[in-house]
Amino acid sequence: NVTAELQEGVMKTRMQPIGNAWQKLPRIVRDLSSELGKQIELEMHGADTELDRQVLDLIKDPLTHMVRNSADHGLETPAERLAAGKGEQGTIRLSAYHEGGHIIICIADNGRGLNTEKIKAKALSSGLVTEAELEKMSEAQIHKFIFAPGFSTAAAVTSVSGRGVGMDVVRTNIDQIGGTIDIKSVAGEGSSVTIKIPLTLAIVSALIVEAAGDRFAIPQLSVVELVRARANSEHRIERIKDTAVLRLRNKLLPLIHLKKLLKIDDGAASDPENGFIVVTQVGSQTFGIVVDGVFHTEEIVVKPMSTKLRHIDMFSGNTILGDGAVIMIIDPNGIAKALGAAGSSAHDMGDENGAHHIGSG
Repeated sequence: NVTAELQEGVMKTRMQPIGNAWQKLPRIVRDLSSELGKQIELEMHGADTELDRQVLDLIKDPLTHMVRNSADHGLETPAERLAAGKGEQGTIRLSAYHEGGHIIICIADNGRGLNTEKIKAKALSSGLVTEAELEKMSEAQIHKFIFAPGFSTAAAVTSVSGRGVGMDVVRTNIDQIGGTIDIKSVAGEGSSVTIKIPLTLAIVSALIVEAAGDRFAIPQLSVVELVRARANSEHRIERIKDTAVLRLRNKLLPLIHLKKLLKIDDGAASDPENGFIVVTQVGSQTFGIVVDGVFHTEEIVVKPMSTKLRHIDMFSGNTILGDGAVIMIIDPNGIAKALGAAGSSAHDMGDENGAHHIGSG
């Protein structure tokens, strides 16, 4: 108990309100509004949201950069705003809040939004994509190009933008702390950048599971419940066409086999009817991860992934267990993504069939 309390105390000491990183922003915005001749209001919400000190240091610069970006690229001049039927004063909104095991920081402006055509043209001229690839891309995918190294749509270099130090630096910084960054934009209405950062780099409680003889950790925050599936019990695994689903309290849950997903099938005949299912929720999506065995929950220290493995969505980091074994931490977001890609058609079908079953049952 004493060590646990000590550890908790030390962790709390590391936590600092995000407001500390925001202190300089009002002044930066004031300077920018006079420099650019725009009327800008800065709103801040959730300044008391706490973050790890190390994380705070790393996001100070990206935040400043994004606020400058919103002021320079996002907001229009008062004359343009009036012409577009908006109030003369533009707003930049900074908000931070907790969601699950993450802290979400959102920088939004009510400006002109991203210029998709400009981004397309620049991406083509920089050789990032071919015409044919552009045709197939959605707007959201095109907007992601602003994170490419050296990418800038500014026509002239000013003290604020066009220096080629762009969103790629922001992205690298956020990547370092294992966070993700996402951008949404509506033409004429503004754009918002959402940064999602793991709460602390320190300790999470995780469920240790086994698949194909290897152990993995699943963060407890996204685990809803554990279900033992048996052929003759009420929790049974059924198949709709080729997709495995679990009937849980009259709802159909899409299932994904961990070892198939990670392509580590050991060839051992796994019983398709029986198994341990970790029911996981990511955002609004609920699904089951089928594993061979469940051990226990453990508080683990998260080590970030090495840069060479950073591109693998399935893992969010790794950890060293008490017995010295190094195990990977599964990222439920990555699995949800993989499931979404594979199971979107099956999911719709599952809902229909589910309705029939329950109706006829």
